[in-house]
Amino acid sequence: MNSVVLILLAIVIFVVAYLTYGRYLAKTWGIDPSRKTPAHELEDGVDYCPAKTPVLMGHHFSSIAGAGPINGPIQAAFFGWLPCFLWIVIGGIFFGAVQDFGSIFVSIRHEGKSLGEVIEENIGRKSRVLFTVFAWLVLLLVIAAFADIVASSFTGSEANGSVATASMLFIPLAIAFGFFVYRKNAPMAVASIIGVILLAACVALGLAFPIVLSKNFWLAFVFIYIMIASVTPVWILLQPRDYLSSFLLYFMMIAAVIGIFAAHPMVQIPAFIGFHVGSSYLFPTLFITIACGAISGFHSLIGSGTTSKQLDNEKDALLVGYGSMLIECVLAVISLIAVATLTHDGLFASQEYNNGQGYGSPTVVFASAISGFFATIGFPDGAVNATYTIISLAVSCFCLTSLDTGTRLGRFMFQELFAGTETGKKLKLDNMYVATVITAICGFALCLAGYQKVWPLFGACNQLVAVPAFLAVGTYLKKHKRNNKMLYIPIIFMACATLVSLFFSFKNNLVALMGGGLDGTAVFTNVLQDVIIVPIVILAIILLIDGGKVLWGKEAD
Repeated sequence: MNSVVLILLAIVIFVVAYLTYGRYLAKTWGIDPSRKTPAHELEDGVDYCPAKTPVLMGHHFSSIAGAGPINGPIQAAFFGWLPCFLWIVIGGIFFGAVQDFGSIFVSIRHEGKSLGEVIEENIGRKSRVLFTVFAWLVLLLVIAAFADIVASSFTGSEANGSVATASMLFIPLAIAFGFFVYRKNAPMAVASIIGVILLAACVALGLAFPIVLSKNFWLAFVFIYIMIASVTPVWILLQPRDYLSSFLLYFMMIAAVIGIFAAHPMVQIPAFIGFHVGSSYLFPTLFITIACGAISGFHSLIGSGTTSKQLDNEKDALLVGYGSMLIECVLAVISLIAVATLTHDGLFASQEYNNGQGYGSPTVVFASAISGFFATIGFPDGAVNATYTIISLAVSCFCLTSLDTGTRLGRFMFQELFAGTETGKKLKLDNMYVATVITAICGFALCLAGYQKVWPLFGACNQLVAVPAFLAVGTYLKKHKRNNKMLYIPIIFMACATLVSLFFSFKNNLVALMGGGLDGTAVFTNVLQDVIIVPIVILAIILLIDGGKVLWGKEAD
């Protein structure tokens, strides 16, 4: 299989899906361009702030991407390229993009409130509390993991030091962009051109003057940064930084597509390797591993957390929600091509590759493959190395935007959990600054304690968030007598995939414990994971029962 055929096929399918199924959903759900959005009704200059469509598109796409669409397909490729490609396409069109679009839609119809508030109004308070606590805990894991990833991307080599320098210069650039666009009314086109030029200058300075500091320093810096960023008015930092960083991400994708067309590398991995490979089964492993590239529950938290509070017009929800997800699916296909052209079995870390050194991480696989395409067509070493560094910087931007957006979302959820309660008022737990500090400190503690011990559960937990997200959209549509049947299969399929995955994790840990021979750390990790899995499964079942009663005709107790 030629990689050019694969990427062309994907792009054509996604464009057709947007123009047909996406527009069908907008019409069926009742998108109303004349309706005033919460960004205008509740504008406060901090969280509720209308954003120009390209700016909001940049924020949303940068935030939902993270490292997921790169890591997932690369890690799942050992099943073969065909099942990965099919899940990215089918999952993206009928699952992921529907969830992202739907979460924004129901949120703007509930004053821009998060999914927890939407669930309370349409399902019940018990479900809202359970969902909010669970989602907040998932966000803590996101914060801990992404903080570690970002800090690691800033340390270890001069190339990483270049990423650190460019990222630091990028912050004041974003602040200046936001000031001139939103306070001095600078023309968006002119500001964008100047911003992109200065962004390129930041990258050039990063390459010339790498900052080499310890990981502990960067870890502390990252947590201080996200605490400030999560309470700063969105127009100062969040909107402009994500908008400008999106150009870096678009450049990365365009460069990758150009590299694929120019080098037209052949896919080495077989179309299908097997339903059972090693210790993994295609179901549910594939559908949990390829998360952000097809569907990710985290996206629904972003859509209903930050994006809905900045939507200028309801019609923009289609492009920002459905469109951004399909762009991310294209990135997932590019990632699949990257690993499929570097390896013959998808095991990207094998020592037989890369002159016996192994690639070590999905990010390195991606950067090595894309820069390698340009080496193949005759680019000089300097240009190839610069491409590698820029790709690494783009991936770091993905993670950093997801990180501080996740912290802001955690703050929202913590505030909503205690809003209106006596405990919240007495301890000021509904205060934005208190909620931010508590969320960041908990994430920091989890990072230091070793989030890796529970990280294997993140995939299933992340995908599990999609189930109540679909339930929230489905119950709202039913309440307003609109067609919601397109959500039935996603609800059932994602519930089955996540619960089966958690069952396998529980069973495998139990078997390992009973078999003996584990050291103390392994025993603790396995026990901890199983202790966490039990309440997660109970929570999921309760949400499914309560949401199902409402969705399929019966009221919750």
